Amino acid sequence: MFGTEMAPFVIFFVAALLAAVTHGWLRGAIMLAAPILGAINLWMTSEGSYWGVSLLDFELNILRVDRLAILFGYLFHLAAFIAIVYSLHLRDRMQQTASMLYAGSALGAVFAGDLLTLFVFWELLAITSVFLIWARRTTQSYHAGMRYLLFQVISGLLLLGGIIAYAHFSGSIVFDEIGLSGLHGWLIFIALGIKCGFPFLHNWLTDGYPEATPTGTVFLSAFTTKVAIYALARGYPGTELLVYIGAAMTCFPIFFAVIENDLRRVLAYSLINQLGFMVVGIGIGTALAINGAVAHAFNDVIFKGLLFMSMGAVLHVTGKINGSELGGLYKTMPKTTILCIIGAASISAFPLFSGFVSKSMIMSAALNNDHTWVWLMLLFASAGVFHHAGIKIPYFAFFAHDSGIRAKEPPLNMLLAMTIAATLCITIGIFPDLLYQLLPYDMDYNPYDATHVLAQTQLLFFSALAFVWLNLYKMYPPELKSVNLEVDWLYRRLIPRTLQRLADVKDVCVQQMSRVSARHLPQLTNYLSKYYAPQGILAKTSSTGTAVMWIMLMLLAYLLISLY
Repeated sequence: MFGTEMAPFVIFFVAALLAAVTHGWLRGAIMLAAPILGAINLWMTSEGSYWGVSLLDFELNILRVDRLAILFGYLFHLAAFIAIVYSLHLRDRMQQTASMLYAGSALGAVFAGDLLTLFVFWELLAITSVFLIWARRTTQSYHAGMRYLLFQVISGLLLLGGIIAYAHFSGSIVFDEIGLSGLHGWLIFIALGIKCGFPFLHNWLTDGYPEATPTGTVFLSAFTTKVAIYALARGYPGTELLVYIGAAMTCFPIFFAVIENDLRRVLAYSLINQLGFMVVGIGIGTALAINGAVAHAFNDVIFKGLLFMSMGAVLHVTGKINGSELGGLYKTMPKTTILCIIGAASISAFPLFSGFVSKSMIMSAALNNDHTWVWLMLLFASAGVFHHAGIKIPYFAFFAHDSGIRAKEPPLNMLLAMTIAATLCITIGIFPDLLYQLLPYDMDYNPYDATHVLAQTQLLFFSALAFVWLNLYKMYPPELKSVNLEVDWLYRRLIPRTLQRLADVKDVCVQQMSRVSARHLPQLTNYLSKYYAPQGILAKTSSTGTAVMWIMLMLLAYLLISLY
């Protein structure tokens, strides 16, 4: 049965419909109203509310409200509001409508109480988000969007297969803890892993996000991967395998981010790095670790969104995003520079910034649960993220050298959105209890422990010292005009080249067959004509007696064979 509360996605879907048929300031007003009204609706929705409907022998729960869902619900409303403010200058009906449907789909997935409802919104996430990549309308964005969509479809098929197997195994489709107890658990796990950016399954992110529009990337960075983090926290808390997968996710992107030239692709690698911290927390599974994972997801949406917005602003006003082509922009874009530095300090977990108050929870949980080697990997990853996101992004965009570009500040709405995100980064860093009170589990945790503050400050100081030393002695990897391929080399280079070589072999075979045919076909034709033409040997008539003789010989041979 339906409750009195409205499912949050409904407001966004209605706003998307209205945005598709309106234009100008009215469309912007409708889009801004959606997250505001949605947040009010969510605030008035009591925990335990539901929308239920029966389908065959299953109960679909379209609205299931608990503390975990509420936190992500507020996060997605906040992210949608900031991203919409950032995109108010647009006059692109397709992109604006797709972004509203995309945000609504994320909310639908978060409040889904059953796996079938989750699957529906899982697929809507894929379909609506790809238009934010195609909206850039370049050849590169089209191909990147197709590769992106392929991964999303595979994820959806795996999820559907897992749901069918789970329903057969348990007789239920309720979306609660699933675990790796059978085929269904593994299928759903891999489906979530694709959207979460597990190693070897992550290239859709680093390939597609940098090819989206400046505003589209802000939306993309907020929703898809965080829905996957929510789903892992719901379905696989305490799964130890996630600890090691997450630790790998925190480390391997660092090496590719350091050598990457496209600054938005650097942030895409950095996004995987931050997702790794969340995955580790979910894998540890304690109250502190789960709280740390979802708190870091909340903060990551804000500070990573701020960094993507600052780089989007650079792309918007200069038309360039490669580090080799930028530099010196602080002279004419001082506001964007300061806002970018705030985002960089937040992702680097500087004390008094938002990343510090959430990342420390995950690292403390790792130590408390005797994951010493994992803790060391997270420590290395923390230093690495300061290198490639905390220093490299603002340094090469705004300070490295004078590129001669004298771009002005981006439109006012872009600056306002970045200012809102920057304010939240600082506010949460100074007053962490504002976030802690929304977390799924009650706890008493103080991030500003003297040991942690000193350890983190020393880590950041020596990491900065290493960057300066490498840069002074020309040992830091230079920004080169190049495309870096990793696992995607398999399907962007190896498979196409293999198919091309097979096609070449086929062409050679066809040519050889044609030559052989041209050489021997006349001889074959003459031979056939000799025996089978109207005047050929086999066409001549024979007497009836001869035919009877041949039949008798065949029957005699059959009898001899059957006897012996």
